[in-house]
Amino acid sequence: MKSIVEQTMLYDFYGELLTSRQRQIYEDVVFNDMSLGEVAQEQGISRQGVHDLVKRCDRILSGYEEKLRLVEKFHQTRAMVEQVRQLTGRYRESKDESLIEQIEQIAEEIMDL
Repeated sequence: MKSIVEQTMLYDFYGELLTSRQRQIYEDVVFNDMSLGEVAQEQGISRQGVHDLVKRCDRILSGYEEKLRLVEKFHQTRAMVEQVRQLTGRYRESKDESLIEQIEQIAEEIMDL
């Protein structure tokens, strides 16, 4: 099974594309830490049905990421923003104009994502 961080990121970006039933069961198992048996009893299905649905949701969410790459772009953007923060801090200390050029380059790359 995927790490909880990866599952959370995929769900944050693509969870609304799941059906309401898929979202409810997925949230109960993955985020609310309910057992398969608890969810199965609550939903009136088998434990295997809950397990299969969670696996299917993981595949669906991963499939969206393979096609759209929104999580990957988000991570790239965050890394670039951190670079900008570091460069602006160094600029304040040194007033080195070449740092502004680097910041502008990163900004252009962000806009191209």
